Amino acid sequence: MNRKTSFKGEALCGLFSGSRSPICILIAYFSSIWVPKVEKMSKGTVVLAYSGGLDTSCILVWLKEQGYDVIAYLANIGQEEDFDAARKKAENLGAKKVFIEDLRAEFVQEFIWTMVQANAIYEDRYLLGTSIARPCIARRQVQIARQEGAQYVSHGATGKGNDQVRFELTCYALYPEVKIISPWRIPEFYNRFRGRKDLMEYAEKHGIPIPVTPKAPWSMDANLMHISYESGILENPKNHAPTDLYLMTKNPEDSPNTPDVLEIEFSKGVPVKVSHLKEGRSKDTPLEIFSYLNEVGGKHGVGRIDIVENRFVGMKSRGIYETPGGTILYHAHLDIEAFTMDREVRRIKQGLGVKFSELLYNGFWYSPECEFVRHCIAKSQENVEGKVQLSVFKGHVYILGRESPKSLYNEELVSMDVQGDYDPSDATGFIKINAVRLREHHRLQGGGQLKQ
Repeated sequence: MNRKTSFKGEALCGLFSGSRSPICILIAYFSSIWVPKVEKMSKGTVVLAYSGGLDTSCILVWLKEQGYDVIAYLANIGQEEDFDAARKKAENLGAKKVFIEDLRAEFVQEFIWTMVQANAIYEDRYLLGTSIARPCIARRQVQIARQEGAQYVSHGATGKGNDQVRFELTCYALYPEVKIISPWRIPEFYNRFRGRKDLMEYAEKHGIPIPVTPKAPWSMDANLMHISYESGILENPKNHAPTDLYLMTKNPEDSPNTPDVLEIEFSKGVPVKVSHLKEGRSKDTPLEIFSYLNEVGGKHGVGRIDIVENRFVGMKSRGIYETPGGTILYHAHLDIEAFTMDREVRRIKQGLGVKFSELLYNGFWYSPECEFVRHCIAKSQENVEGKVQLSVFKGHVYILGRESPKSLYNEELVSMDVQGDYDPSDATGFIKINAVRLREHHRLQGGGQLKQ
């Protein structure tokens, strides 16, 4: 008999005369067998960035095993997904609540448009489609955590990649007191799940639905901006991408033999309208504009790149990207910006664009320095206004023409047939002044440089 329980029995028996009374015997008996049920205390509530896939489904169940109440959060940023099925799956796996948030409009307007203004591109080639999605997703995750009184957030990013940094820097910036559970950095987790086979076995054991279709031998991340492919057979940088890898763009060889001619109108460096000049169609809301450019660019195989890039965590990685709409806008914005922006302002702005791209890639969207850079870039865009006509054809974007009420282009001044307000003889002094430095350098330090 539990000693603590027997004392309770003895105390109750003391209310009756005689320790051998029938009531006393019954009390002693039931006191010895009754053990009060103790509810397991929750460690707290965690908001999990949930995708509905195998990894985050296993993480959801594992977090519950560890004693957490789990709120599943799935962001709709334009990926192909059965959101109703994902909700039901999370509920069946024991999620306390499920939030499915449509972030597509704000993703375009608040994040992608800022990248367009910046001409953001990482290491000269990558248009940052994954990088730009992370602060958008994590911001809403933090909002839900605060709203629901959750002390923790969690994600399924690996311990070797950039996304863990991007998610967590955003969470700490917007919710400084938050605690972050990153399973793929916890030895207990990553030693238990060393590969997909371990995850599948765990899923089978815990009733987690297992995908019926075979998994592609690479990993994929999709949103409105792009689709990225990496890992698996792509880790060997010499391996060519399989022809069936691309999902967002057609092979340029199989694309239409007739170009699509578009006109994109900009205001303050942001697209406000896109029109198909042959078909007469037009779109004028941010989400519609970007979706339509994805459609046209995808049809013509625009925006495919295969690169090796430098991850923030210190290693090189191979990535394959499809960014059809983003590629069209990159070229169109470059053109209207050059047409309307002062040369020296643009030179400074180009440097800011490089800095912005690095900050975004590395996860510092919500840093004070990135906020400052974004403010400067927005200021530079005040006169970036006008229309660009372009052709989309067989994997390429061709600029055809441009017009702007804020243009700095003076046709008469630049004409070879009209002198205009320019005296050619002024160039003599201009050239001589610029030659002073070169003359002195070669006179004093340049001996022997002239080769016969």
